[in-house]
Amino acid sequence: MRESGRRPNSPPASADVKDHFVKDYFVHESSFVDDGAVIGKGTKIWHFCHVMSGAQIGENCTLGQNVFVARNVKIGNNVKIQNNVSVYEGVIIEDDVFCGPSMVFTNVKTPRSAFPRNTRDDYAVTLVKRGASIGANATVVCGVTIGEWAFVAAGAVVTKDVPPYALVAGVPGRIIGWACECGIPLKFEGDTAVCRECGREYEKRECENRGEQCDLGNPEAPCDLRNLCNPYNPFNFAIVRKTASGRRGR
Repeated sequence: MRESGRRPNSPPASADVKDHFVKDYFVHESSFVDDGAVIGKGTKIWHFCHVMSGAQIGENCTLGQNVFVARNVKIGNNVKIQNNVSVYEGVIIEDDVFCGPSMVFTNVKTPRSAFPRNTRDDYAVTLVKRGASIGANATVVCGVTIGEWAFVAAGAVVTKDVPPYALVAGVPGRIIGWACECGIPLKFEGDTAVCRECGREYEKRECENRGEQCDLGNPEAPCDLRNLCNPYNPFNFAIVRKTASGRRGR
């Protein structure tokens, strides 16, 4: 990654796109990247964006038109953020996440203009884990975790944690099914499902200690069902992937 200054490249309007590349990443001439921001190799930042000081953006990311990234935000590798998205302080986005057009993050649970809550201590942490997708115009209320490969449908309002592979829709958002890593909804027969698109296999697993005090909420716990203890998961099982790869070899 490289640190970037304000408008790190400002070629003439007639220049080809290839001429806009400076160092290892691309920033459109209409966008601003503040001093102290870190941008990864191969990342593209398109029209009218603003990346604030202290933000970290990984490699091979794409920021569409009119994207705002606040200070101290962390964005992983291969993340796609579509047009008109603001990523506020307190948001952490892991690798391979998709943020659809005009989806909304928040970072304060009780905002008031007359009683400002605008310090780092006021901001709730929102974590979007690897591979998750958030559809167009969805809203993610701050302080939640969206699990790996979860799929939030367009227009949904997420107010609670989302388990891995869950398909969430509606207002407020509710789990209506499960999605493959490739994004296709899964159809379970008993406790197993095979993706009709890529061939990945999944199974439901139950936790023998569900409802008891345990260490499954610890991200370093050895159990691969730790997210099952998520109090907002209405099911008594978690979805795990059985096969190492699908027909497409990923």
